[in-house]
Amino acid sequence: MHSESLNPADRHFLLLQGLMGPFFQKIGSALRDQGYSVWKVNFNGGDCLFWPLPNGISFTGTDTQWPVFLLDTLHKLQITDVVLFGDCRPLHRTAIKICQELRIRIYVFEEGYIRPDWVTLERNGVNGHSTLPRNSQWYLEQAQHVPPLPPHKTVPSSFKRRALEAVAYNSADILTRWHFRHWQDYRPWGAWYEGMSWLLRLAKKKKALPRSQKLLGWLEETGTPYMLLPLQLDADSQIHLHSDFAGMTPALSMVMISFAKYAPKNLYLVIKEHPLDNGVKNWCKLVYDLAKSLNISHRVIYIEYGDIAQIVAKACGVVTINSTTGTLALTNKVPVKVLGRAVYNVNHVTDQQPLDTFWVHPKAPDPVALQAFMAVLINRCLIEGGFFSDEGLDSLVKGTLNRIQDIQNEKNDDVVFLPSHLEE
Repeated sequence: MHSESLNPADRHFLLLQGLMGPFFQKIGSALRDQGYSVWKVNFNGGDCLFWPLPNGISFTGTDTQWPVFLLDTLHKLQITDVVLFGDCRPLHRTAIKICQELRIRIYVFEEGYIRPDWVTLERNGVNGHSTLPRNSQWYLEQAQHVPPLPPHKTVPSSFKRRALEAVAYNSADILTRWHFRHWQDYRPWGAWYEGMSWLLRLAKKKKALPRSQKLLGWLEETGTPYMLLPLQLDADSQIHLHSDFAGMTPALSMVMISFAKYAPKNLYLVIKEHPLDNGVKNWCKLVYDLAKSLNISHRVIYIEYGDIAQIVAKACGVVTINSTTGTLALTNKVPVKVLGRAVYNVNHVTDQQPLDTFWVHPKAPDPVALQAFMAVLINRCLIEGGFFSDEGLDSLVKGTLNRIQDIQNEKNDDVVFLPSHLEE
């Protein structure tokens, strides 16, 4: 069977794991309303909680049983399209490999390359797995065929809503482990331990917030030049799979050692804590202990809280593994040095020189190359919307349906089902 027909009755969608919350439920409902057949694999009780629709399929097996289960499901349901959130989750990586071999379309969601107000949707993979080239000339050529972007408006987002949905998801997960007994969370910490760490971090906020405000105020009043290193989540798969670092700690050490040795003596290093860090690791102590050992305590500032946009805008440069803070810096014409594999690490857009030299002579993005890159990136990979408000979800679902239709209209995009010898 081939994908030449765009009749919804010929399309069969299988949704794998989504983000905590109702996003995949809304995508499933919208696809069903369009006449598509939709199924959803649930891996734990949290997935079940946020999938009240028909055709939920529980996978209760082990990781080694997953490929056979998936192959059987794809064949029995004659799946033509697979949708998932996050291409680095172990079960998803296996699913992508299988679907690519069968030439089944894969739609990969991830939080936006540009934040806030955007969500990433690419075929087959995102970030380090993206098929986008890293050559600015390609973007300059493609940008000539990209239609003008419509006016952009801010998408509402609620941190409280995000937190409540996470609590509901994790609670449902814990209470149903007796059924999903083989489920292994892709995060390194258990839900209870992470929850307690969050409570401890929130308890410390009363002192940390005014301290951060005082430090940022001093930087602004004195006009002190600084470089910014935004911390990423230590368990972020973007670090483990899309860089040569085993975690945030070795990356932090490497950056601070380079800074101590090569940065001008009047330059400061501002290290910003990730807003969603769970507090399991005491980054503040780690940073200042390392700074003391390198004799740069007087030139290192650790910030727990603060508007990242304002911090970025006044920085002399940004050093990152592959954080979306990089795209924020680029749009502010701030030089960016990428240490990992980021979709925006394009020549003439980010600084390609070694880190040791970057401290002294940071190079800002070429405006023409940057404009072309952003235009193509938004047109091909981003959807306006967000996960944590009704307005954001409505915009995201509408944009997703349009993008799926565009992808289905692509030429030479056949879908192949299982060979007959794998049918049993």
